[in-house]
Amino acid sequence: MKEKIVYWITGAQTLYGEEVLSHVAEHSKQMADYVSAKMPVTVKYLATCKSSEEVEVAIKAVNCDENCIGVIVWCHTFSPAKMWIKGLKKLQKPLCHFATQFNKELPYSSIDMDFMNENQSAHGDREFGYILARMRLPHKVVVGHFTDERALHGLAHWCIAAAGYAFSEGVKVCRFSDNMRGVAVTEGDKVEAHIRFGWQVDYFPIGELEEEIGRVTEAETNALLDEYKEKYTLATENVAAVREQAKYEIAIERFLKKQGGYNAFVDHFGTLGGLRQLPGLAVQDLQAKGYGFGPEGDWKVAALGVIMSYMAGNSCTGMMEDYTYDLSRDAVLGAHMLEVSPQFAKDKPRIEVHPLSIGGKEDPARLVFEGISAPEAIAATMVDMGGHMRLILQKIELIPYPEKMLHLPVGGLMWRYANGFQEGVAAWLYAGGAHHSVVSAKVTMQEMLDLAEMWGIEAVVIDGYTDLATLKRQLAVGDKIWNV
Repeated sequence: MKEKIVYWITGAQTLYGEEVLSHVAEHSKQMADYVSAKMPVTVKYLATCKSSEEVEVAIKAVNCDENCIGVIVWCHTFSPAKMWIKGLKKLQKPLCHFATQFNKELPYSSIDMDFMNENQSAHGDREFGYILARMRLPHKVVVGHFTDERALHGLAHWCIAAAGYAFSEGVKVCRFSDNMRGVAVTEGDKVEAHIRFGWQVDYFPIGELEEEIGRVTEAETNALLDEYKEKYTLATENVAAVREQAKYEIAIERFLKKQGGYNAFVDHFGTLGGLRQLPGLAVQDLQAKGYGFGPEGDWKVAALGVIMSYMAGNSCTGMMEDYTYDLSRDAVLGAHMLEVSPQFAKDKPRIEVHPLSIGGKEDPARLVFEGISAPEAIAATMVDMGGHMRLILQKIELIPYPEKMLHLPVGGLMWRYANGFQEGVAAWLYAGGAHHSVVSAKVTMQEMLDLAEMWGIEAVVIDGYTDLATLKRQLAVGDKIWNV
């Protein structure tokens, strides 16, 4: 992510003379360099703009740089906002207005009008803020001195969201199956997703994957099996089943790359063709590498999963399913048949082989583990509401298993809702939340909200402050605003 660039553009004007402008440029570079060292991306000072023509040149440079994921604008002095209009109309990257200034304290004993003219960011912020509001441009406002931790945290979260937004444009989902027959929530408008998010969602027959599996050599299988033994505990004597999963992983990854760089995929236990097992260990290890996955053909969660895993640095993030409740403890057990990512593992996962009792195939190898605990995490899901896409975000706490579940051979998580069990479940249901989600203990609620704003979609937040009556009104209003 550090290879991605956010350009720093400063707003000024010629009214105060060349000496002031030289100070502005010097201050801007110092500030951008300081901020860059604190960010997950690279921040580079680009220009101090004093005219409409200079703004347009800077914006064109931003748009043409493939490594650029966004722009930070700071108004050192008063910057007449009409000069920003032509350039901002052309801007194709996310925008952050950093309401800051070079000096932290006022030099009370020496302050004079020269100082005031050179350092009037508060003045410039109002002018720039107005034109952004007037043009209805989506943007982020971060406030505070450029060395303040709170302001830097705000910038860092926005930079991660901007990186996720840029990454989203390159998401390609390979569908080895349609979604599960009769299921509604995993459906969705793939054309709208391509237009809105950049997601390319394509179908390939499972038979083509079977052919790729047939080309996997024994040497390749042995090499991946050795990797499994290093990363995981081999806790089965049925090594043949593990080798079968290794072949699947090699074939799936090779297929995704050969077909044009797909970074997410889906399958379905009901459409496996000639595969001997449902991919389990193979899917789990691919998620550990950062690939997105959706079970039962759920391409939306596959795309969301690869984006959030990228934003999280492939840590503590992956596909999850609400499975069953512990009503005595107001907790939820999240799991899936096989495919929960080992990014969630509290301890070294075990490779085990057990019957699946669904799909009519051989007993598949899978990773079994108890998930991590985390005081703050989020569950995110994307649903198609007919006229628009809705991103639902719920704040949760990941908790340890209250007791060992020795006869449940899957990876899993347990969590509680920030606004209580009854309200948490009801809020998710009122919002139309899916049974599949992406859970992350790394990606923050604010990062996902910033991402939703960049996408231009509805975002529904369920947290410790959520009131059901207010939420229902919000959903009703959201339908009026977002339906197109």
